[in-house]
Amino acid sequence: MTTEPRTALRIDDLLATRVREPGRVGAKAAARQQPAGLVGETGRLLLVAADHPARGALRAGARPTAMADRVSLLDRLCVALARPGVDGVLGTADVVEDLLLLGALEGKVVIGSMNRGGLAGTVFEIDDRFTGYTADAIAGAGLQGGKMLLRIDPHDPATAPTLRACAEAVDALAARGLMAMVEPFICERVDGRVRNRLDAEDVVRSATVAAGLGGTSAHTWLKLPVVPDMDQVLGATTLPVVLLGGEVADDQGAQRETWRKALALPTAAGMVVGRSLLYPPDDNVAGAVDAVVELMA
Repeated sequence: MTTEPRTALRIDDLLATRVREPGRVGAKAAARQQPAGLVGETGRLLLVAADHPARGALRAGARPTAMADRVSLLDRLCVALARPGVDGVLGTADVVEDLLLLGALEGKVVIGSMNRGGLAGTVFEIDDRFTGYTADAIAGAGLQGGKMLLRIDPHDPATAPTLRACAEAVDALAARGLMAMVEPFICERVDGRVRNRLDAEDVVRSATVAAGLGGTSAHTWLKLPVVPDMDQVLGATTLPVVLLGGEVADDQGAQRETWRKALALPTAAGMVVGRSLLYPPDDNVAGAVDAVVELMA
């Protein structure tokens, strides 16, 4: 960012707490002001996503290791969370607890990221094991739900155990009355790397599989990418859908226009945006956030 990080002077306090008073994390979680519901004043849910680093995915636009600078990431998150219309955050425990100690999560919706074991660029990427939050940990920390990534590779047998683990997580969250946010993709390996298939037919297929996981869908939300023919995609489910912001685009205006059109469809219940808000090309985090908030109305 163009200014000095606002959180920089408090990093020493974070470290001191983690070294000398780790119990303060639980105490702060227990005392945290809870949100009134899952949606804010707009009637939709807008979350900032920050669970990428735990999967080894650090790129943002042209910057290959942008998210590796934790002070910068926290500063950007604090800026975003302070903007009117931002309902909360999606992250792993390390990021969530830093934000908790910084006082940035009061009254916010917090969704814990659950399966981060499918590390980016590895041969075991599709074997996406649950290495982050559990349903018990989410409930114990007073979070509002859990998010899971479900990549379905028709040629990789590791898809099956990930499907089962996601179904079990949906049930475990539902039993506690917590949101289960499922982010599905049909994918394939191209030159050894996992690539998501982002056409309407494949996104529809992934959405219908995700919607059927577990013994109840009462608390299930879907997190789906914005692709051409979104009317077909969102017409495939009656579950609430939050739109995935995706990669940082050079043309932010054009990207937001595709989001605006998708948000006009009936089952679009909000957005979860990470790098596009936190690392916009002009580094104006507040401006990028405010532009997306305008789309929520």
